This record gives sequence, C-alpha cells and structure tokens, in this order.
Amino acid sequence: MKIINIIISICFFITSFNVKAFDSQDFSSWLKNFKAEAKAVGISAKTIKTTFKNAKYLPQVIVLDRTQPEFISPFLKYVDNRVTPSNIALGRTMLLQHEGLLSRVETQYGVPKEILVAFWGLETQYGENKGNFGLPSALMTLAYEGRRADFFRAQLLDAMRIVDAKHNTVAGMRGSWAGAMGHMQFMPSTLLKYGVDADGDGRFNIWTSLPDAFASAANYLSKIGWRKDEPTAIEVTLPANFDYSLAQINSRKSVADWVRLGVFNIDNSALPALENAAIVLPQGWHGPAFMVFANFDVIMDWNRSVNYALSIVHLANQFVGDKPIVAGLEAESEALTFNQMWALQGKLNELGFDCGAPDGFPGLQTQAAIRQYQATKNLPQDGYASPGLYQALFQL
Repeated sequence: MKIINIIISICFFITSFNVKAFDSQDFSSWLKNFKAEAKAVGISAKTIKTTFKNAKYLPQVIVLDRTQPEFISPFLKYVDNRVTPSNIALGRTMLLQHEGLLSRVETQYGVPKEILVAFWGLETQYGENKGNFGLPSALMTLAYEGRRADFFRAQLLDAMRIVDAKHNTVAGMRGSWAGAMGHMQFMPSTLLKYGVDADGDGRFNIWTSLPDAFASAANYLSKIGWRKDEPTAIEVTLPANFDYSLAQINSRKSVADWVRLGVFNIDNSALPALENAAIVLPQGWHGPAFMVFANFDVIMDWNRSVNYALSIVHLANQFVGDKPIVAGLEAESEALTFNQMWALQGKLNELGFDCGAPDGFPGLQTQAAIRQYQATKNLPQDGYASPGLYQALFQL
C-alpha cells in the first residue's frame, strides 16, 4: 500500500504541473500588466506604488491553498479540533462581555448573537489570530498562480480600493494567506459590499472595531438571506432502508416529506415545519446525519465547506447549552490527502465516472461521480470520498 501511495504521489507531482510554476521574468511581466489594469480601473497611482513596494511572491501560500482542512479533514476530527471546551468557555465569556453590543446588532439585523460569536471564534479565535500575511503579497501570489486567478485578481483590486477609500492603509492590510481580513475574516470584495461603519468614524474598520466587525458580519448574513427565528441544522436519524443518494445539499424536500421517509430528530423532538430542507452526511453514511435549512445555505455562502458550516452551528449551540453530536462512532476516522483525492478523481475519470478536471477537492461533481460508481457496486450512494473507497478503487 505504501509503495502504491508513493507512486500515486509521484504521478500527482508530475501531472499537477498545470499549476503555473514560478518564473521571475514571467511574474515581472504579469505584475506590469496588473499595474496597468489597476490604473485603468481607477486605482490611484499612490496606492499602486505603495501596494507593490514591498510585496513579493509567497510560495507557502500555494502550499496552504492545497491543504485546506475544511475540505480534507474528517468531519468529526475537524469539529473536535475547533469546538473545544476552551473555545466554548471563551465564547460564552465573550457573549457576556459584549452582550449589549451583540444584542443591538441582533435586533437590527436579525442574526443571532450566538451565530456571530461562533463565526468570530472559528475565524480568528475571538480576535486573537486575525492573520499576519501582507495581503498584497498573498493576493498577488494567488492571482498569479492560476487555480482561481480571476477571483484573486479581483480581490487584489478591491484591496487597493479599500486603501483608496481610506478604510485602512497598505501596511495595515494584513490577514490570512487567502486574503481574508479582520475579526470576521472578510474578503476585500465582501467588505466593500457589506461593510458597516457602526462606530461612526467614517471607516469600515473590521480590524480593530468590534462594532464595525459585528455589524458588517450581520449585515452580510442578513443581506444574503438569513431568516430570523429559523434553525440552521439539526442532527437527525435515518431509517435502515434510507436511500443515501437523496442525502445531497442540493436535494431539497419539505420536512414533512423527509419525515414520511423515516427521518427524525436525533432527540425525538418535533422537527420544524419548513419547506427547504436537505440531508447532509459530512462523514459518509456511517457518520452523523444532519437536516439543514435555508440558513445553512447562508453560512455556506460565507465558506463553501460543509465541515465549516456545521462547526459554526455546533459551536453556537454549545453557547446556550450542552448539545453533543450523537452519531458517527462507526465512521472512518481518516480522510484522503490532497494527493490521494487528486488520484481518486483521475481514477474515476478513467473508469468513466466524470469528475471533471482533477483538483484535489471533493466538490459536487466529484460527489456525483462517486455516487455513480457506488451504484455500480451496490454500495450506499453517499458520495463520500472515504479511504475505503480509495482503497477499493486502487485495490490496495
């Protein structure tokens, strides 16, 4: 098994060089063109000069982009590493400490304060770790590198617009390797579109102003569809004969329809009478099952990871009571590496199950391909890229 994994890793190393390799001359040409574009769209000459004065290509950013834990960690391990007793205790303290501010924001925008503090906790450890990457360097690296070049090119331009608007300076624009900023880790485009000057100083200051940070986050969630007084996700039990191909985030039914199929609240209490509900299996059919609703989609707009979204909900639940995740003890406890996921996608494509171009991430197209493969083997069609599936594909 180890030998086969080494061979797969070597093949991955060779085939994955569709990612642009760094070349100083090519990069200099790219940067020159980008500066011209920035000038053409109205970025000031001063901001352009200051932005790139000390900016540089950062290879470690590309490594981090390939190993995001939201997509490659098993759900239960992921959530246990984040919703810890210390994080729960500190979150409860922060809720009490900032109760007045959080209550005002909740009243104005309709987003529960527990949800806001859960975002704050997962994003920056309640403001303790807002990221220390220079955003010009991080965004420039990702814009040049190619995997999501257009997205990060736009973010880099918006970061410069933030400086032009005097919301921050180039030196103050620090954040995560992916360009997220401040207490709540907004991307530059999100700040420009949803930022709120709650403290009245003329700036969207999500770096040091909690009123601005909380109000901006609540405004964002509200504007993209948060539904006041509706649940986000509820752990459920599934019947023994459940059709696991139905467990997809885009497969929606009314709660009444799910109940008719034998789906029940894990604690046997009544489920809410809502129309737009899906079942998700973050760790396959052996893992826990959750019924998710429209507000879950809002959290997914913030971060496209089911693991992340469920962790937000789970942490928020712990602020108001002890509510453990019950099921999942039989789930596979490991996850595929980025290299293994890439190889799995290639193998499925080779067998005629279309994953699209391999990218190392288990997106919806990969999940659909896995279900098609599972159907041919009479396996539960959960779409989960498990180590067991990987071993079966490569006959390890």
